[in-house]
Amino acid sequence: MKHVSMVLFLFAATPAFAQTPVGQPSPGIPPYARSVSLAGPRFGITLLNDHIVEKLQERGQTVAPTISQFGWQFERAMYSKHDGPTVLNEWVALVGGLDQGVAIPSLSWLVGMRTKEGAEFGIGPNISPGGVGLALAAGVTFRAGVVNVPMNFAVVPSRYGARVSVLTGFVLRR
Repeated sequence: MKHVSMVLFLFAATPAFAQTPVGQPSPGIPPYARSVSLAGPRFGITLLNDHIVEKLQERGQTVAPTISQFGWQFERAMYSKHDGPTVLNEWVALVGGLDQGVAIPSLSWLVGMRTKEGAEFGIGPNISPGGVGLALAAGVTFRAGVVNVPMNFAVVPSRYGARVSVLTGFVLRR
């Protein structure tokens, strides 16, 4: 009976020996990813083609081919090392045309990457009264102390034509 209880004890304890300390990955397994919120205000301009301007006018929103953009970017950056690329998941909510007395909403969901040097790109769906399309974005983020300043260029082709935006803003890193 004594030998049986020893065997059962060792059998039950084996999984405990296989565990690693909390917060530390096992050898051969990548480190845990960390997530950082890089949300902040965005502003810039969007260039609209004639067909999109006509479509908006049919909906009661008369605008010039260039409209202002103001909004907020909700960004989560996920990384496993400080010196490697960062995976991005972001939502960009904008209101365009305020400079012309109209409010044209736009919402984009982008997934992408940023290099340690700050170059970034992303792709994802966009919806606005100017049409539904796939947003393609690229840019660079400049770092100045605790402030990140993104400079982004985006193209949204849709069945009514392409919209081209240039946006910037800032984020305070915490």
